[in-house]
Amino acid sequence: MVETSGIIGWTFVVYIILMLGIGITAYRRTQDLSDYILGGRTIGPWTTAISAGASDMSGWLLLGLPGAAYVSGLSAAWIAVGLGIGTWLNWLLVARRLRTYTFVVNNSLTIPEFLEQRFRDNSNMLRVISALFILLFFLFYTASGLVAGGKLFETVFSLDYKIAVVVGTLAVVSYTLFGGFLAVAWTDLIQGLMMAAALVIVPIVAMSDMGGYSATMNTLAAKDPNLLKWFMDASTGESLSFIGIVSSLAWGLGYFGQPHILARFAAIKSEKEVPAARRIAVIWTIICLIAAMMIGLTGNVFLSNGLGDGETVFMVMVNAIFHPVVAGILLAAILAAVMSTADSQLLVCSSALTEDFYKSLFRKDASQQELVKVGRIAVIAIAVIACILALNPDSNVLGLVSYAWAGFGAAFGPVLLLSLFWKRATALGAIAGIVVGGVTVVIWKQLGTDLWNIFGLYEIVPGFIFATIATILFSLIGNPPTEEMEKEFDQVANNN
Repeated sequence: MVETSGIIGWTFVVYIILMLGIGITAYRRTQDLSDYILGGRTIGPWTTAISAGASDMSGWLLLGLPGAAYVSGLSAAWIAVGLGIGTWLNWLLVARRLRTYTFVVNNSLTIPEFLEQRFRDNSNMLRVISALFILLFFLFYTASGLVAGGKLFETVFSLDYKIAVVVGTLAVVSYTLFGGFLAVAWTDLIQGLMMAAALVIVPIVAMSDMGGYSATMNTLAAKDPNLLKWFMDASTGESLSFIGIVSSLAWGLGYFGQPHILARFAAIKSEKEVPAARRIAVIWTIICLIAAMMIGLTGNVFLSNGLGDGETVFMVMVNAIFHPVVAGILLAAILAAVMSTADSQLLVCSSALTEDFYKSLFRKDASQQELVKVGRIAVIAIAVIACILALNPDSNVLGLVSYAWAGFGAAFGPVLLLSLFWKRATALGAIAGIVVGGVTVVIWKQLGTDLWNIFGLYEIVPGFIFATIATILFSLIGNPPTEEMEKEFDQVANNN
């Protein structure tokens, strides 16, 4: 076991060195804040699409979803269906128009800056409130990635969980600190391809060892027929409720408000590249979601002794099936997933602190070099806080991700969609929508399973609905958009 861990460990070391090498290369090309935050808007369709997917799915794709499928069976696929639809709609509705609009309104680099410029908010209130909610929910999101990394090192190397979390944090910070968006995008391309390959290979090999797909499914049905039922939760033996299915599908709503995904849309080289990137992104997402579900399902048959933690099913199967060198490469995909999301989240948080707090409130005349330096300091500070949150060994990856995902989806999704497609939207409406959406998610989550949490409805649903109502209502109450704002809106609409 020690020898096996050692071989896997060296594979990890080589992988991290490769990622650091990419970060250093990107460092040499990072000249100003635009390069650091959006890569100078020079990212091609393949890098944009895979980077968006890799930063979106994170360690959740290799731990959380397989774990849910392992425990609940095919009923967990409703989340995957919602995410697949959400990915397609986000690329179809938002990507091209956001790329155009961010450039039209003073070449905005961050989502808070875009909203401020879009609505001509001179008070800084919209920008600061947006940045506050980004920091709040990203701390939980980043912590979920560090938890995934901790489980990886704990399971594979029998390391102390807290030490493993710290090691993973240092690895992520290192190349994010140096390279900024270019390092994040380039490494995400590699990591996204690794994630897809690992997810596809593991269930195929496992089913081959068990006599093929049909034999595996027959054995699975004999073990527990509920595992293969769409409308039955195998963990409880109870039928899924309508509210439960809606809650799972509602994960797709979260896509419209994820700043780290939206940043990819703004960074693509040209809006003409969006259709090609959309096709790549949707295909990658569908393949990965199906493969992740298959890992969880086949794990019920392949691992006859069961698991204490369903979220380790991928790691345990890899260790059981493959030679240590191959296992090391496949397990590095988890590290890739963790790093690809955590780096994106750290960068967005850094952007919020640098561009939306430091520059906006304190140093409007700050030089580009000063802003990049502040951004790198912010990465370290945010990583330390997220690391502290992740040190609890009882943390659940899926639970942390679902909370952050709902927060972003409800706070920013309705506001962003209305800002892109409704000419009458205003700054007052945007502020109201962000606050109502974010606060609704926080309150709904804290109420847990009490009476007010209606039938266990996922908090993104009420948050999204109330935020949409608030944005429309307060936009209609306040002053209408200026003539300049309307002209910009028409310009973007005509180009799309």
